[in-house]
Amino acid sequence: MTTPNSSLTVTDRISLDRGRPFFAVEFFPPKDDQGEADLWRAIRRLEPLDPAYVSVTYGAGGSSRDRTVRTVGRIATDTTLVSMAHLTAVSHSVTELRHVIGSLAANGIRNIMALRGDPPGKDPLDEWEPHPEGLMYADELVELCKQSGPFCVGVAAFPYGHPRSADLESDTEKLVGKFRAGAEFAVTQLFLEPDGFLRLRDRVAALGFDQPIIPGIMPLTSEKTFHKGPELSGSPLPEALVKRLEPYTGDQKTFRAAGMEVTGELCERLLAEGVPGIHFYSLNRSTATTELVDRLGLLAPSPAPTA
Repeated sequence: MTTPNSSLTVTDRISLDRGRPFFAVEFFPPKDDQGEADLWRAIRRLEPLDPAYVSVTYGAGGSSRDRTVRTVGRIATDTTLVSMAHLTAVSHSVTELRHVIGSLAANGIRNIMALRGDPPGKDPLDEWEPHPEGLMYADELVELCKQSGPFCVGVAAFPYGHPRSADLESDTEKLVGKFRAGAEFAVTQLFLEPDGFLRLRDRVAALGFDQPIIPGIMPLTSEKTFHKGPELSGSPLPEALVKRLEPYTGDQKTFRAAGMEVTGELCERLLAEGVPGIHFYSLNRSTATTELVDRLGLLAPSPAPTA
Protein backbone atom coordinates (compact mmCIF):
# COMPACT_ATOMS: atom_id res chain seq x y z
CA MET A 1 0.00 0.00 0.00
CA THR A 2 1.35 3.39 -0.94
CA THR A 3 -1.62 5.74 -0.86
CA PRO A 4 -3.44 7.13 2.17
CA ASN A 5 -6.83 5.68 3.14
CA SER A 6 -8.07 8.78 4.95
CA SER A 7 -11.13 8.95 2.70
CA LEU A 8 -12.31 5.49 3.80
CA THR A 9 -14.72 4.90 6.65
CA VAL A 10 -14.27 2.04 9.08
CA THR A 11 -17.19 0.20 7.50
CA ASP A 12 -15.70 0.80 4.03
CA ARG A 13 -12.41 -0.67 5.16
CA ILE A 14 -14.01 -3.67 6.84
CA SER A 15 -15.99 -4.47 3.71
CA LEU A 16 -12.78 -4.49 1.66
CA ASP A 17 -11.63 -7.54 3.61
CA ARG A 18 -14.49 -9.53 2.00
CA GLY A 19 -15.29 -11.54 5.09
CA ARG A 20 -11.67 -12.19 6.10
CA PRO A 21 -11.19 -11.44 9.81
CA PHE A 22 -9.40 -8.14 10.37
CA PHE A 23 -7.58 -6.54 13.24
CA ALA A 24 -7.58 -2.97 14.51
CA VAL A 25 -5.44 -1.11 17.04
CA GLU A 26 -6.22 1.47 19.70
CA PHE A 27 -3.71 4.09 20.89
CA PHE A 28 -3.84 6.91 23.40
CA PRO A 29 -2.48 10.41 22.70
CA PRO A 30 1.09 10.94 23.96
CA LYS A 31 1.71 13.13 26.99
CA ASP A 32 5.22 14.29 26.07
CA ASP A 33 7.90 14.13 23.37
CA GLN A 34 9.12 10.69 24.46
CA GLY A 35 5.58 9.36 24.45
CA GLU A 36 5.07 10.75 20.97
CA ALA A 37 8.23 9.06 19.74
CA ASP A 38 7.11 5.75 21.26
CA LEU A 39 3.67 6.08 19.69
CA TRP A 40 4.98 6.78 16.21
CA ARG A 41 7.45 3.95 16.48
CA ALA A 42 4.52 1.62 17.19
CA ILE A 43 2.44 3.10 14.37
CA ARG A 44 5.22 2.66 11.82
CA ARG A 45 5.83 -0.93 12.91
CA LEU A 46 2.14 -1.82 12.66
CA GLU A 47 1.39 0.06 9.45
CA PRO A 48 2.84 -2.61 7.11
CA LEU A 49 0.57 -5.19 8.77
CA ASP A 50 -2.43 -3.30 7.36
CA PRO A 51 -4.83 -2.98 10.31
CA ALA A 52 -8.39 -2.20 9.25
CA TYR A 53 -8.27 1.01 11.29
CA VAL A 54 -6.46 2.64 14.19
CA SER A 55 -8.19 4.69 16.85
CA VAL A 56 -6.96 7.30 19.31
CA THR A 57 -8.62 7.81 22.69
CA TYR A 58 -9.89 11.03 24.27
CA GLY A 59 -8.96 11.97 27.84
CA ALA A 60 -11.53 12.40 30.59
CA GLY A 61 -13.16 15.78 30.34
CA GLY A 62 -11.45 16.39 27.03
CA SER A 63 -8.07 16.65 28.75
CA SER A 64 -6.28 15.31 25.67
CA ARG A 65 -8.64 16.80 23.09
CA ASP A 66 -6.07 18.76 21.10
CA ARG A 67 -3.54 15.91 21.16
CA THR A 68 -6.21 13.48 20.00
CA VAL A 69 -7.19 15.69 17.06
CA ARG A 70 -3.54 16.33 16.17
CA THR A 71 -2.52 12.67 16.41
CA VAL A 72 -5.48 11.31 14.44
CA GLY A 73 -5.06 14.06 11.86
CA ARG A 74 -1.41 13.15 11.37
CA ILE A 75 -2.31 9.47 11.01
CA ALA A 76 -4.87 10.43 8.37
CA THR A 77 -2.43 12.52 6.35
CA ASP A 78 0.97 10.90 6.93
CA THR A 79 0.19 7.17 6.87
CA THR A 80 -1.75 4.64 4.80
CA LEU A 81 -4.01 3.88 7.77
CA VAL A 82 -7.72 4.48 8.30
CA SER A 83 -7.93 6.63 11.44
CA MET A 84 -10.68 7.07 14.01
CA ALA A 85 -10.95 9.64 16.79
CA HIS A 86 -12.64 8.98 20.12
CA LEU A 87 -14.98 11.71 21.35
CA THR A 88 -16.71 11.95 24.73
CA ALA A 89 -19.47 14.17 26.06
CA VAL A 90 -17.79 14.69 29.45
CA SER A 91 -17.50 18.35 30.54
CA HIS A 92 -18.45 19.63 27.07
CA SER A 93 -21.36 21.77 26.00
CA VAL A 94 -23.05 20.97 22.70
CA THR A 95 -21.37 24.04 21.23
CA GLU A 96 -17.95 22.75 22.29
CA LEU A 97 -18.72 19.31 20.90
CA ARG A 98 -19.69 20.85 17.55
CA HIS A 99 -16.35 22.68 17.56
CA VAL A 100 -14.41 19.46 18.18
CA ILE A 101 -16.35 17.63 15.48
CA GLY A 102 -15.58 20.49 13.09
CA SER A 103 -11.87 20.24 13.97
CA LEU A 104 -11.95 16.52 13.20
CA ALA A 105 -13.57 17.15 9.83
CA ALA A 106 -11.02 19.88 9.04
CA ASN A 107 -8.25 17.36 9.72
CA GLY A 108 -9.70 14.87 7.25
CA ILE A 109 -11.11 12.51 9.88
CA ARG A 110 -14.24 10.63 8.87
CA ASN A 111 -14.54 8.12 11.71
CA ILE A 112 -15.63 8.89 15.28
CA MET A 113 -15.99 6.63 18.31
CA ALA A 114 -18.83 8.36 20.17
CA LEU A 115 -18.71 7.73 23.93
CA ARG A 116 -20.50 9.27 26.86
CA GLY A 117 -17.21 8.90 28.71
CA ASP A 118 -16.15 8.35 32.31
CA PRO A 119 -16.64 11.11 34.88
CA PRO A 120 -13.53 13.27 35.34
CA GLY A 121 -11.42 12.23 38.29
CA LYS A 122 -9.67 9.12 39.49
CA ASP A 123 -12.67 6.81 39.81
CA PRO A 124 -14.39 5.98 36.50
CA LEU A 125 -17.35 4.60 38.46
CA ASP A 126 -18.12 7.91 40.20
CA GLU A 127 -21.55 9.45 39.65
CA TRP A 128 -21.78 10.89 36.15
CA GLU A 129 -23.26 14.34 35.64
CA PRO A 130 -23.70 15.99 32.25
CA HIS A 131 -22.49 19.47 31.40
CA PRO A 132 -25.43 21.86 31.99
CA GLU A 133 -25.44 22.64 28.27
CA GLY A 134 -24.25 19.22 27.17
CA LEU A 135 -25.51 15.71 26.51
CA MET A 136 -26.58 12.98 28.88
CA TYR A 137 -26.22 9.81 26.83
CA ALA A 138 -24.05 8.38 24.07
CA ASP A 139 -26.97 8.00 21.64
CA GLU A 140 -27.35 11.79 21.72
CA LEU A 141 -23.68 12.16 20.81
CA VAL A 142 -24.14 9.69 17.95
CA GLU A 143 -27.02 11.80 16.63
CA LEU A 144 -24.94 14.98 16.93
CA CYS A 145 -22.06 13.43 14.97
CA LYS A 146 -24.37 12.15 12.25
CA GLN A 147 -26.07 15.55 11.96
CA SER A 148 -22.69 17.28 11.69
CA GLY A 149 -21.38 15.56 8.58
CA PRO A 150 -20.84 12.27 6.72
CA PHE A 151 -19.13 10.55 9.65
CA CYS A 152 -18.93 6.83 10.29
CA VAL A 153 -19.72 6.45 13.99
CA GLY A 154 -18.83 3.62 16.36
CA VAL A 155 -19.90 3.14 19.97
CA ALA A 156 -18.93 1.17 23.07
CA ALA A 157 -20.45 -2.15 24.11
CA PHE A 158 -20.17 -3.95 27.44
CA PRO A 159 -20.14 -7.77 27.42
CA TYR A 160 -21.09 -7.87 31.10
CA GLY A 161 -23.09 -4.66 31.13
CA HIS A 162 -21.99 -1.17 32.02
CA PRO A 163 -21.13 -1.04 35.74
CA ARG A 164 -24.06 1.33 36.31
CA SER A 165 -26.61 -0.66 34.28
CA ALA A 166 -29.49 -2.21 36.21
CA ASP A 167 -29.27 -5.50 34.31
CA LEU A 168 -28.04 -6.99 31.04
CA GLU A 169 -31.35 -6.50 29.25
CA SER A 170 -31.46 -2.75 29.91
CA ASP A 171 -27.78 -2.48 28.98
CA THR A 172 -28.47 -4.23 25.67
CA GLU A 173 -31.31 -1.78 25.03
CA LYS A 174 -28.83 1.06 25.54
CA LEU A 175 -26.58 -0.45 22.90
CA VAL A 176 -29.30 -0.96 20.30
CA GLY A 177 -30.50 2.57 21.07
CA LYS A 178 -27.12 3.79 19.87
CA PHE A 179 -27.55 1.71 16.72
CA ARG A 180 -30.99 3.26 16.22
CA ALA A 181 -29.36 6.69 16.52
CA GLY A 182 -27.08 5.87 13.58
CA ALA A 183 -24.04 4.03 14.94
CA GLU A 184 -22.61 1.63 12.35
CA PHE A 185 -20.60 -0.63 14.65
CA ALA A 186 -19.58 -1.21 18.27
CA VAL A 187 -16.33 -2.09 20.03
CA THR A 188 -16.47 -3.80 23.40
CA GLN A 189 -14.68 -3.01 26.59
CA LEU A 190 -11.92 -5.53 27.27
CA PHE A 191 -12.83 -8.94 28.66
CA LEU A 192 -10.95 -12.14 29.51
CA GLU A 193 -13.32 -14.96 28.59
CA PRO A 194 -15.62 -15.29 25.56
CA ASP A 195 -19.01 -16.25 26.94
CA GLY A 196 -20.15 -12.78 27.99
CA PHE A 197 -19.32 -11.41 24.56
CA LEU A 198 -21.11 -14.23 22.75
CA ARG A 199 -24.23 -13.80 24.88
CA LEU A 200 -24.21 -10.04 24.17
CA ARG A 201 -23.99 -10.73 20.44
CA ASP A 202 -26.94 -13.12 20.69
CA ARG A 203 -29.05 -10.59 22.62
CA VAL A 204 -28.41 -7.88 20.05
CA ALA A 205 -29.21 -10.22 17.15
CA ALA A 206 -32.43 -11.30 18.87
CA LEU A 207 -33.54 -7.66 18.84
CA GLY A 208 -33.05 -7.51 15.07
CA PHE A 209 -29.76 -5.62 14.80
CA ASP A 210 -26.82 -6.83 12.72
CA GLN A 211 -24.25 -4.07 13.11
CA PRO A 212 -20.75 -5.50 13.69
CA ILE A 213 -19.78 -5.90 17.34
CA ILE A 214 -15.99 -6.03 17.53
CA PRO A 215 -14.37 -7.60 20.62
CA GLY A 216 -11.86 -5.37 22.37
CA ILE A 217 -8.88 -7.39 23.61
CA MET A 218 -5.90 -6.28 25.70
CA PRO A 219 -2.85 -8.55 25.41
CA LEU A 220 -1.99 -9.95 28.85
CA THR A 221 1.66 -8.95 28.98
CA SER A 222 1.91 -8.16 32.70
CA GLU A 223 0.25 -8.77 36.04
CA LYS A 224 -0.78 -5.12 36.10
CA THR A 225 -2.79 -5.37 32.87
CA PHE A 226 -4.30 -8.65 34.07
CA HIS A 227 -5.74 -7.10 37.24
CA LYS A 228 -6.22 -3.45 36.29
CA GLY A 229 -8.03 -4.00 32.98
CA PRO A 230 -11.05 -5.85 34.41
CA GLU A 231 -11.21 -3.39 37.30
CA LEU A 232 -11.65 -0.51 34.86
CA SER A 233 -13.92 -2.29 32.38
CA GLY A 234 -16.29 -3.97 34.81
CA SER A 235 -15.64 -7.41 33.32
CA PRO A 236 -15.05 -10.25 35.79
CA LEU A 237 -11.67 -11.76 36.53
CA PRO A 238 -12.34 -15.46 35.84
CA GLU A 239 -11.32 -17.65 38.77
CA ALA A 240 -10.00 -20.40 36.48
CA LEU A 241 -7.77 -17.88 34.73
CA VAL A 242 -6.46 -16.52 38.04
CA LYS A 243 -5.49 -20.07 39.06
CA ARG A 244 -3.91 -20.75 35.67
CA LEU A 245 -1.67 -17.68 35.84
CA GLU A 246 -0.94 -17.83 39.58
CA PRO A 247 2.23 -19.99 39.18
CA TYR A 248 3.84 -17.19 37.15
CA THR A 249 3.26 -14.41 39.69
CA GLY A 250 6.38 -12.35 40.25
CA ASP A 251 8.19 -13.50 37.10
CA GLN A 252 7.57 -10.99 34.33
CA LYS A 253 9.00 -13.14 31.54
CA THR A 254 7.06 -16.31 32.27
CA PHE A 255 3.89 -14.37 33.14
CA ARG A 256 4.04 -12.61 29.78
CA ALA A 257 4.45 -15.90 27.92
CA ALA A 258 1.52 -17.48 29.77
CA GLY A 259 -0.61 -14.34 29.44
CA MET A 260 -0.01 -14.13 25.71
CA GLU A 261 -0.97 -17.80 25.37
CA VAL A 262 -4.23 -17.06 27.19
CA THR A 263 -4.87 -14.04 24.97
CA GLY A 264 -4.17 -16.06 21.82
CA GLU A 265 -6.58 -18.80 22.90
CA LEU A 266 -9.30 -16.23 23.62
CA CYS A 267 -8.90 -14.64 20.20
CA GLU A 268 -8.89 -18.03 18.50
CA ARG A 269 -12.18 -18.94 20.18
CA LEU A 270 -13.74 -15.64 19.14
CA LEU A 271 -12.62 -16.04 15.53
CA ALA A 272 -13.97 -19.61 15.51
CA GLU A 273 -17.31 -18.14 16.64
CA GLY A 274 -17.34 -15.86 13.60
CA VAL A 275 -16.40 -12.43 14.98
CA PRO A 276 -15.60 -9.98 12.16
CA GLY A 277 -12.26 -8.97 13.66
CA ILE A 278 -10.31 -8.11 16.81
CA HIS A 279 -9.74 -4.62 18.24
CA PHE A 280 -6.47 -4.63 20.20
CA TYR A 281 -5.83 -2.26 23.09
CA SER A 282 -2.14 -1.73 22.36
CA LEU A 283 -1.04 0.61 25.20
CA ASN A 284 0.99 2.39 22.47
CA ARG A 285 3.22 -0.62 21.92
CA SER A 286 3.50 -2.86 18.86
CA THR A 287 5.24 -6.10 19.88
CA ALA A 288 2.35 -7.97 21.54
CA THR A 289 -0.12 -6.97 18.84
CA THR A 290 2.30 -8.07 16.13
CA GLU A 291 2.78 -11.44 17.83
CA LEU A 292 -0.97 -12.03 18.06
CA VAL A 293 -1.66 -10.92 14.50
CA ASP A 294 0.93 -13.40 13.30
CA ARG A 295 -0.39 -16.23 15.49
CA LEU A 296 -3.99 -15.64 14.40
CA GLY A 297 -3.24 -15.36 10.69
CA LEU A 298 -4.68 -11.84 10.47
CA LEU A 299 -2.04 -10.45 8.13
CA ALA A 300 -3.48 -9.15 4.88
CA PRO A 301 -2.60 -11.37 1.91
CA SER A 302 0.22 -10.01 -0.24
CA PRO A 303 -0.94 -8.71 -3.63
CA ALA A 304 -0.27 -11.01 -6.55
CA PRO A 305 2.76 -9.94 -8.59
CA THR A 306 2.05 -8.29 -11.91
CA ALA A 307 3.82 -9.08 -15.12
